Amino acid sequence: MTDLPVITHWIDGAPFDGSSTRTAPVFNPALGVVARNVRLAGTGDVDTAVASAQAAYPAWRDTSQARRQSVMFSFRELLNARKGELADILTAEHGKVTSDALGEIARGLEVVEFALGMPHLTKGEYSENVSTGVDVYTLRQPLGVVGIISPFNFPAMVPLWFFPIAIAAGNTVVLKPSEKDPSASNWMAALMTEAGLPAGVLNVVHGDKEAVDALLVHPDVQAISFVGSTPIAKYIYETAAHHGKRVQALGGAKNHMLVLPDADLDLAADAAVNAGFGSAGERCMAISVVVAVEPVADELVAKITERLTGLKVGDGMRGCDMGPLITKAHRDKVASYIEVARTDGAEVVVDGRGIEVDGDASGFWLGPTLFDRVTTSSAVYLDEIFGPVLSIVRVGSYTEGLTLINRSRYGNGTAIFTNDGGAARRFQNEVQVGMVGINVPIPVPVAYHSFGGWKDSLFGDAKAYGPAGIAFYTREKAITSRWLDPSHGGINLGFPHNA
Repeated sequence: MTDLPVITHWIDGAPFDGSSTRTAPVFNPALGVVARNVRLAGTGDVDTAVASAQAAYPAWRDTSQARRQSVMFSFRELLNARKGELADILTAEHGKVTSDALGEIARGLEVVEFALGMPHLTKGEYSENVSTGVDVYTLRQPLGVVGIISPFNFPAMVPLWFFPIAIAAGNTVVLKPSEKDPSASNWMAALMTEAGLPAGVLNVVHGDKEAVDALLVHPDVQAISFVGSTPIAKYIYETAAHHGKRVQALGGAKNHMLVLPDADLDLAADAAVNAGFGSAGERCMAISVVVAVEPVADELVAKITERLTGLKVGDGMRGCDMGPLITKAHRDKVASYIEVARTDGAEVVVDGRGIEVDGDASGFWLGPTLFDRVTTSSAVYLDEIFGPVLSIVRVGSYTEGLTLINRSRYGNGTAIFTNDGGAARRFQNEVQVGMVGINVPIPVPVAYHSFGGWKDSLFGDAKAYGPAGIAFYTREKAITSRWLDPSHGGINLGFPHNA
């Protein structure tokens, strides 16, 4: 494997080998082979990246908003024109099909476009004459160097949730993408440089826990943004907060879709398949549990099963519906839940093992898998499986379904399918989940709202992008100003008051 390409870091506006000689394999999951290797940063490499960002910060902070917006607009145009290149990178390293890769980029572009409004979004407020001759106004200013740690499942979209807002607001960035599919981050950093971004404003370091820990404790990193599993999100939050940093730590999920008896079952079945098996289920907003309110479960299971038999699994470059999982180890772990389901008494309606695929037999394949009559005590129900596995839980009423959802430790996303407006309104009020869909299975907010869940799906209270993203990457300064009349004089030691 020594002759394979090596993905380097991107520091100070150019590829950077770094001092660490450790590497990790990057697979083509559709072929099941190592396609390239990636350098894994040591603490010294992270220090170099942070130093580059720190050196670039004063000039970028003081760059006019017009100039910053010009760079972001150029990046938006370049990314839109060349999104096909990035989609091919996502498919080759993650495995998701091309249409899904393009959809990921489109959702990331929404945040870039939101960031183009930064001059308006960071405007302060002004109150005149709050006291005689005294005015008060506020400013929003950048933080400094911020760290971003992104997951493997959205190699383009999740970084795009964060760095356009951070950079447009005047911060500099060190991005640590997943070492499983790292090339997208280098590609976007190079595109930002092409758009006119000064060296050091956006740096990319690749690595594992050593690089993550170095960012979390670095004294010159002011804030950390993270998306990933709940145990790691909790660790990120606690470690970074302990070291005095602002933290956005978005964790895992077990998203439920409640289907009421009055729902359009064809619409619900389509939604369950789309939201359960898109991107091979490797989405934190995937529907993994369908809560069917009787008496519709049998009919709904039949409709979902019928749709699964028509899905084409294979190489994402070949126009298939669903691609492979990210690694063999992850595929094997997800597949192991099939026997867990059987042991726990669930019915395996569709077994995704051993399916016929349109791709190389060595790829990390697991077809759509459907369990019925899953109990809430089973690991199949409790664990975030993060693969193409959909569970059906049967309940007798709306109230029973709502109670089941609210008992979950997770609170990322949920959905209700119904034609009853009163039931939908009651659900959106009573459900204890951060993002809710009404006849919408993946309720990811648009860029001018914010993304984030409740309970063990979010640590801290800082959601991603939208108004929450602006607040996270800036800090408010309040200024109280009096320009004295030249004739004023005298001393008064009393406490200032509105007189």
